[in-house]
Amino acid sequence: MKIVSWNVNGIRAIYKKDFADWFKNEKSDIVCVQETKASEIQFPKDIKEFDGYNFYCSCAEKKGYSGVATWSKIKPELVSTSIGNKIFDNEGRILRLDFKKFILFNIYFPNGGASQERLEYKMKFYDHFIEYLKQFKNKIVVICGDYNTAHFPIDLARPKENEKVSGFMPKEREKLDNLVLAGFIDTFRYFNKEPNNYTWWDYKTDARSRNVGWRIDYFFMSQQFVKHLKSAHIENSVLGSDHCPISITVASL
Repeated sequence: MKIVSWNVNGIRAIYKKDFADWFKNEKSDIVCVQETKASEIQFPKDIKEFDGYNFYCSCAEKKGYSGVATWSKIKPELVSTSIGNKIFDNEGRILRLDFKKFILFNIYFPNGGASQERLEYKMKFYDHFIEYLKQFKNKIVVICGDYNTAHFPIDLARPKENEKVSGFMPKEREKLDNLVLAGFIDTFRYFNKEPNNYTWWDYKTDARSRNVGWRIDYFFMSQQFVKHLKSAHIENSVLGSDHCPISITVASL
């Protein structure tokens, strides 16, 4: 089973950049995207109806903002867009799919860079979500998406220059520590301990051509799922967004 996650920075924009061709060539069992910036009726019809896939999305109340979507060959037993708090639910950041043997979260974590208020919102979102996860401690859980935080210095090109920048502040990084303490592992680092592996690059400075990036997109999963994990990749050759896709392959459950 292959699962892919990608912050597409606008589903209508990526649609014009051969998203459908990429999707079909990827041949994944589950595809999760973040920052769709669209209501459900604004999704191009042909990508909502990929042959063989079930489509689900969560959209923000604010137009042209946030949003996540998931396509799955396997039909889930339950689909939810809530983590039990309307303050966090109404921004279209959450999509939970419960399958027979595991639970998949597609999450677009908040960006804290706009203001102190948004930074605090991000911190509270992390805290609430990690607390929410405690109810699944005896289940296999996979959490993919744009976490908007680089965890360790190895996860961005210029850590010293960004210690006071949202996305690499100590208090943000601590939230990922708390996720690990809650029993989850970073799947990419389970296989790859090398530097210079990033998933986001600033458009304005043409950072991608110089690989001056940040690794802020992750698949975290329950420790007990590790025995099923076969590989984890950053697909940095895929263009079309300021992020690139990431993927994991797991043994059939």
